[in-house]
Amino acid sequence: MVSLEDAVIARLESHGERFEVLVDPDLAAEFRREDSEVSVEDVLAVQEVFRDARKGDKASEEAMRKVFETADPLEVTPIILQRGTIQLTAEQRRQMIEDKRKKIISKIACEAINPQNGLPHPPKRIEKAMEEARVHVDPFKTVDEQVNIVLKAIRTKIPIKFEKVTVAIKIPGDRAGPAYGVISNFGKIKNEEWQSDGSWIAVVEIPGGLQDSFYQKINELTGGNVETRIIK
Repeated sequence: MVSLEDAVIARLESHGERFEVLVDPDLAAEFRREDSEVSVEDVLAVQEVFRDARKGDKASEEAMRKVFETADPLEVTPIILQRGTIQLTAEQRRQMIEDKRKKIISKIACEAINPQNGLPHPPKRIEKAMEEARVHVDPFKTVDEQVNIVLKAIRTKIPIKFEKVTVAIKIPGDRAGPAYGVISNFGKIKNEEWQSDGSWIAVVEIPGGLQDSFYQKINELTGGNVETRIIK
């Protein structure tokens, strides 16, 4: 539970009434995601619904029942968070935007490539393209909700697209065990089989932007004793 000093106000105005709750700004944003596992108890600084949180003026049960058909703060709060607005200080908003920007850049760098040469774009190049395209990052929308919007905007600045790469791999049997888990974490193993000489071969689909990291990691794990080939 967030402290009162660090909490911000989430507000909903409806039916001529105003309702406010004090919440953790980061957890409140996470709570609004469809797949969120954050509990409303963790989001709230205090389990009360206010008419004016700054004055400590509580909302009446009559008003809550009129709008929400319940006076239970744990049932009212999710509605306020989903339908209302969350008030942030300038520093809180700046930090949330910066954190979300970094996550968006990281996801694009991992999954996108330059279609002109098939290579990934460095994060700094993506960041510069976002600045030049004047991309707006919403602190309350998820990374997945914003990635395609950002990608469309920066295509005017750099050649870029999301693409999967299919790689055929052959690893000696004594090296396959340690490598298997790492390879499956990079992408999807589409086919695999053991050869008569004891080696393991597989066809793996990975995000295009992870190619360099992928090759570096499997070379480390196998001591360079690995064969790879891009499948067109």
